[in-house]
Amino acid sequence: MSTITSEPRSAVAAKQFTSHLHPTPSWLRADHTVPTGREETWRFTPVDRFKVLMGESVPDQVDWQVSQLDGVTQRLIDAEQAREFSFDAPVDVVAARAVAGAMRGATLVEVAPEVKPDAPLVLEVTGDGQDAVTHFLLEIGHHAEVTVVLRHSGMTRLASKVEVHVGDGALVDLVSVQDWSAGAVHGGQFSVLVGRDAKVRTIQASVGQGDVRLVERAQFAGPGGNLEQLGIYFVQAGQHVEHRLLVDHNHPRTVSHVDYRGALQGKGAHSVWIGDVMIRKIAVDIYTYESNKNLMLTEGCRADSVPNLEIETGEIHGAGHSSSTGRFDDEQLFYLRSRGIPEEQARRLVVEGFFLDIIRRIGVPQIETRLTEALNAQLATIDGITHEAMLDERPAEVEL
Repeated sequence: MSTITSEPRSAVAAKQFTSHLHPTPSWLRADHTVPTGREETWRFTPVDRFKVLMGESVPDQVDWQVSQLDGVTQRLIDAEQAREFSFDAPVDVVAARAVAGAMRGATLVEVAPEVKPDAPLVLEVTGDGQDAVTHFLLEIGHHAEVTVVLRHSGMTRLASKVEVHVGDGALVDLVSVQDWSAGAVHGGQFSVLVGRDAKVRTIQASVGQGDVRLVERAQFAGPGGNLEQLGIYFVQAGQHVEHRLLVDHNHPRTVSHVDYRGALQGKGAHSVWIGDVMIRKIAVDIYTYESNKNLMLTEGCRADSVPNLEIETGEIHGAGHSSSTGRFDDEQLFYLRSRGIPEEQARRLVVEGFFLDIIRRIGVPQIETRLTEALNAQLATIDGITHEAMLDERPAEVEL
């Protein structure tokens, strides 16, 4: 009886595809020009705000503070080793600038096979006003079970490239929180390779005050992988938050589900969500669904939401997408008010339920608390919504 194993990373990288939505990945910085804003991949982005991340000079790498857990090691690797490790080369000038810092070493954190830590692996970056880059690599061994939290805070102008490799049969929760202070600018590429029969859940939370633009890419290293991607973002007046996703079903019998939700308030608040799923000819018997929902809490906001499906085979279990942008759900408000709940409280209940549905699935109490605080701070400045929390905010007990 034959055994199916995951493909080598080099083989996965060799099968990268390109389209008008996805530029050709390349390690050569010369292959990535500074955008004008007319390109398909940049047309929703205020390019001038992010040009600070595209300069020719390469600033210092920012240091990651890594929690100490049994079975977890950390080391620096050189540029050649980082490229050999990688399955996903930079796709734009910001990520290319980030990996240029690997000439002085990239950070590699390794979780040993079959390790099951009793606490999350927490990695923190704190900005202090500097220009910085980071090239961070995470390898999770086969059949490990771990929660990983990447926490960004402070004020910095950060170009980043993060790459996560999940081994066969592993069970992983991967949380990335962008909790920047006002004036911060963060752009980068976040790539995940899902091993054979692995189950991976990612949570992206952009809840701070800085401008954020993340390119999030996922592929499978073998059949049977299951990927769930959750996201929340709060966008305030004058702020830009952008999440651009690609899920590449490059193996059969794989599953993906995407659910991103945002709330915007204030003049000039702008969110961008681009969700693309590629189903290759070889990817038979797969299932995928992606969803994006945006709540416009005040006038003067803008949310761009574009779901895409690129399908090369019809031999699949299902593929779909949905996108919605608007004010409060009239039916939900009517239902609540018909049961005697005042309008201000009803509006609060709708918004809390909209986000707490995702927050309570995270399973890391500290992160759930911080995201709930950010939600409360967002709602505290909105007219027509009670400022008193309506739902139980206690973190849920969630087992991995």
